[in-house]
Amino acid sequence: MKKADKYASVKEEITAIYHENKGRYGYRRITAELHKRNFSLNHKTVQCLMRELGLVCRVRMKKYHSYKGEVGKIAPNLLNRDFHAEKPNQKWVTDVTEFSLFGEKLYLSPILDLHSRDLVSYTISDRPVLGMVTSMLDKAFEKIPDDTGLILHSDQGWQYQHKQYQRMLKKKGVCQSMSRKGNCLDNAVIENFFGLLKSELLYLQEFQSMEHFKQELIEYLDYYNNRRIKARRKGLPPAIHRQQALSAA
Repeated sequence: MKKADKYASVKEEITAIYHENKGRYGYRRITAELHKRNFSLNHKTVQCLMRELGLVCRVRMKKYHSYKGEVGKIAPNLLNRDFHAEKPNQKWVTDVTEFSLFGEKLYLSPILDLHSRDLVSYTISDRPVLGMVTSMLDKAFEKIPDDTGLILHSDQGWQYQHKQYQRMLKKKGVCQSMSRKGNCLDNAVIENFFGLLKSELLYLQEFQSMEHFKQELIEYLDYYNNRRIKARRKGLPPAIHRQQALSAA
């Protein structure tokens, strides 16, 4: 009871900030707002208080857990956390992430090239179906010749175990690689990309609807690929760095 009394005023302020922002603020942004209002609490305390109050950020991007057991063939971990690529189209990584806003869900399925960290292709869907992943492959495979021997790495999600997906890779001459079960660090680059997307889009903008968010997501993906500079890539956007590397090859 003493602890509850201790935080009574800050709980009122947290609730006010949450509703002022229509549930779009999570504990980190509420912590920042509290600091502006002269409440000195760390983010872990704010997170606990929000949990007690039943306040949950309405804007969510979370890991989409597509693992449903071994429903198909599990590929070896060829990538083995070696995220360096000497040239484009040598190593690609893919995954699916889920957005949950306004009581609706949206799924993003991208492929990143580990050389320039550029988006090779992506699809957006309101359902996590196989077609989302195969359409992504179709778009990506238009950009490369057959039998390059590149590695395409993913987790053990059911889509990547599916016979149709694996047939498409084999027909194109692509080597399939999979993370170990439950080990997200084996696909750390694309996990970091999802984290960047969350911090630079979800945390910095407000959305009126899922359709509005989808439009902003498409715009952000174009910005990431073609305009957002990367210091480790000679200060160039990923797509431009890719083009230069291909031209020099």
